[in-house]
Amino acid sequence: MPQAALPEPGALFALAADRIRRVAADQWPDEPVTLGAHVPSVTGYVQRVRVGGREVFAKDSVLGLSLVSVLRGAAGDGDQVRAAQAAYATSPTSLLAREAAQLRALDAAGIRVGRCVGYRRGVLFTEAVTGPSLLDLISKDPGRTADLTHRATGALAGLQSLPVVAVADAAAIAERGIDTTFRRKFNGISGRAYLDRLGGDRLEERTRRGAVAVLGVVVSRLLKLRLTPALGPCQIVYGDLKPEHILFPDGPDEQPVFIDPGLSRGPVHTDPAKLVSRTLLAVIAAPPPDSVRAVVEGVDAFTRTLPNPLPHAARTVWLRRLMVTWLMDTINILSTYLAAPAALPLPEHAQAVVDSTPALCTLLDFVSATLAAGTDPESAWRLALAHVTRAATR
Repeated sequence: MPQAALPEPGALFALAADRIRRVAADQWPDEPVTLGAHVPSVTGYVQRVRVGGREVFAKDSVLGLSLVSVLRGAAGDGDQVRAAQAAYATSPTSLLAREAAQLRALDAAGIRVGRCVGYRRGVLFTEAVTGPSLLDLISKDPGRTADLTHRATGALAGLQSLPVVAVADAAAIAERGIDTTFRRKFNGISGRAYLDRLGGDRLEERTRRGAVAVLGVVVSRLLKLRLTPALGPCQIVYGDLKPEHILFPDGPDEQPVFIDPGLSRGPVHTDPAKLVSRTLLAVIAAPPPDSVRAVVEGVDAFTRTLPNPLPHAARTVWLRRLMVTWLMDTINILSTYLAAPAALPLPEHAQAVVDSTPALCTLLDFVSATLAAGTDPESAWRLALAHVTRAATR
């Protein structure tokens, strides 16, 4: 029996763009609407749109799945995806319906976000936010890594306010969580098959085989390590707190603006782990000239003030859990890039991550082996950061 054809990126993107055009015309019937550039992403389809005299971002989520999964056939062929999307777009619980609700709640709570300016029929429109990201600022001034990262997390104090908690519980986006994503990707036999297919379109074969072998070992370790109980009760976490989701339109000394929330309940280390993971990933993939050590020391300083005033025993559990979550997140994003079909445009800096696959695999293997051996978390943390510095200056 012939294998069903995989969805084709050009056709999928054309459908998404047409959907955005039609929904935008309905949303703003009295203003001219012009579609702009496609913004490369491995998650959803994002496009710039000019409405009258202002620019907004339009986002279309295909069945709540990543574009990589859809293009790899997780939801069937192109006709099946098209039929399922027509129903999914009208669901009140679709991914972007929940994101719209979260953005409105965060805005009402006084947390600066890229505001929702419209949502209908599965398409989310948000205001365009300009300005450097947290990662841009760290690259420009590595000595302020700890200060800037603290400023970002401090601006999210309102996450625990009652209105935000209510919306986060009613419209949680748990599927963007690190642990949830890791378990979904690497569950049982399907997880092994997923690993075996990584890198076919992105890596030279010898490098691919080596990466798959190492990642298989690391995933096995992390599936055991992640069973460590989380520290303390769960709270509302931002959930997708990447440095590129934190923008400073008014400068580094002013309040940041957040985009792409994934609010849900999670342990207290969740958001710091995402920031640590993506900052260190950037240091390895695109190291700032002569400033690697300053960034790594800033990350260290940031993490050392976070769990205070926890007693020593609780601090070690917190730090161990943070490291496990950091490794899981790094594998999540690296595997997504390696699984992306060659025809799917990657976001900025993604190719640098792909090119750093050998160095990242060595780091993942070293740190996970250290944790699996039961090394004291403080010692494991120092060893891990030293390895990051070596990997970034390779």
